[in-house]
Amino acid sequence: MTTATSTPDVDQSRPAGNRRPAPAGQPLTRVSGLGLGVAMLWFSLLVLIPLAAVVAVAGSEGWGGFWDAITAEQTLASIELTIFTSIGVTLVNVVMGTLIAWVLVRDRFFGKRVLEVLVDIPFALPTIVAGLVLLSLYGPASPIGVDIANTRVAVFVAFLFVTLPFIVRTVQPVLAEIDQDVEEAAASLGASRFTIFRRVILPSLTPAITAGAALSFARGVSEYGSLVLLSGNLPMRTEVTSVRIFSSIENDHLENAAAVATVLLVISFAVIVILDVIQRRTVRRG
Repeated sequence: MTTATSTPDVDQSRPAGNRRPAPAGQPLTRVSGLGLGVAMLWFSLLVLIPLAAVVAVAGSEGWGGFWDAITAEQTLASIELTIFTSIGVTLVNVVMGTLIAWVLVRDRFFGKRVLEVLVDIPFALPTIVAGLVLLSLYGPASPIGVDIANTRVAVFVAFLFVTLPFIVRTVQPVLAEIDQDVEEAAASLGASRFTIFRRVILPSLTPAITAGAALSFARGVSEYGSLVLLSGNLPMRTEVTSVRIFSSIENDHLENAAAVATVLLVISFAVIVILDVIQRRTVRRG
């Protein structure tokens, strides 16, 4: 006795290995096209055109003027301090931000709601108010006896303060959505807690961590208000690029300010692209 089975119609003229999947996207409708056009126009007015204007001003004196502006000793010192401090702060935030997100999602304790609110304080405070808070706590009149004013440590602490929420708030919702049944299954097979975190949890969190790291780095590079009071803005020591740019504008050196801003733009864009590539590769492997 034979049993007939029905199979879906398949295009047999193309080898299986060469068959292309059906395109997932659909052509834009008139409404969708109009929405896309409005979005791109708005994005251009707010982002693309101003950035293009900054780059144009930076190159208004030619390559020689641009190179002289960004290679001045004081400018190079401010760029170095800003970039390396932002990288260091981002690495600290990746660890501590992920840990705080883990505590907020996986643990229950008294005062959890208060901690949830405290995490967002750097978002809510104006940056100059944050600088005043840091100066009151870590300045010459520190109530805890810690005076880091006018030092590079002050720059690092100010960056930490304003960038703390980025990793926490990007990792927290992703961590909350992870199915703990998978972790329990891995544990039942003899996997240690560290192995479960490394092989099960961390791959799911990596896209969120890289997104938060990009935001943290970008915020650190552009920070001004939270450190302007505490760091002292000492040339060659604690002066960051945002302060350097402001000083150039005050001295009517708009081209120099635009040149430094262009360098920061290129560096920030490169870092964001690198982190985006890491995120995409992690998602693809997952």
